[in-house]
Amino acid sequence: MDFIKTTEQDSNYNHLEKMNIIELLKNINAEDQTVPVAVEKAIPQIEKLVEVIVRQLKKGGRLFYLGAGTSGRLGILDASECPPTFGVPHELVIGIIAGGDSAIRKAVEFAEDSIIQGWEDLKNNNITDKDVVVGIAASGTTPYVIAALEACNKHHIVTGCITCNHKSPLSLTAKYPVEIIVGPEFVTGSSRMKAGTAQKLVLNMITTTTMIQLGHIKGNKMVDMQLSNNKLVDRGVKMIMNELDITQEAAQKLLNKYGNVRNSIKNFYNES
Repeated sequence: MDFIKTTEQDSNYNHLEKMNIIELLKNINAEDQTVPVAVEKAIPQIEKLVEVIVRQLKKGGRLFYLGAGTSGRLGILDASECPPTFGVPHELVIGIIAGGDSAIRKAVEFAEDSIIQGWEDLKNNNITDKDVVVGIAASGTTPYVIAALEACNKHHIVTGCITCNHKSPLSLTAKYPVEIIVGPEFVTGSSRMKAGTAQKLVLNMITTTTMIQLGHIKGNKMVDMQLSNNKLVDRGVKMIMNELDITQEAAQKLLNKYGNVRNSIKNFYNES
């Protein structure tokens, strides 16, 4: 079947340099508004991927994101936000980018073209068949990601992907593909735009849904969040106050004693 790389198709707009600022902003925004609709169409695929992620994490596995460039950075961003938001260990969700940590800030030339380094990077993190590896690549053609998922398949490791082209090589490699077809970018080929936005939305959906399924949210509150700044401490105090119907002073004492919202609420009831 022919593979059409829609992320590289010519923009729906031309002569961008002749547009004024308000025209550029409105047209970019008009394109961006199509992204959530594209994500909605992929919810059945996202559901299947989240189901297997939850299953593997309940077995003691981990979730890996693997990507290059913008896609790799988005995976690292999502992974890095899981511990403070949900109180999970840093090693539960791991983001890996082609070219290593230096590639987070600066592009590493040709790193995405390696067909061996992705699997090596996973092995350096002691990958096992309990884990899930999600490759992220807007084009769906990144050798670093595809080759790593091929190796995972050979070692019976669950594989998924997030891409923005239909039936790309990456989609055909991953056992649980997610395809968000956003179409041509406002600036032709600039997949940091709509494709990047789509990937970020899907990553939010994956980890948030997974963490709720794993019990890290109570009601609609982040009861396991890390209290890493004054804003989060204040939020924790208010959550305890509302849950237990106690004063701010009493809630602060519980939080100081037990370290997080969940333990504060649990021990209050145990001691009552």
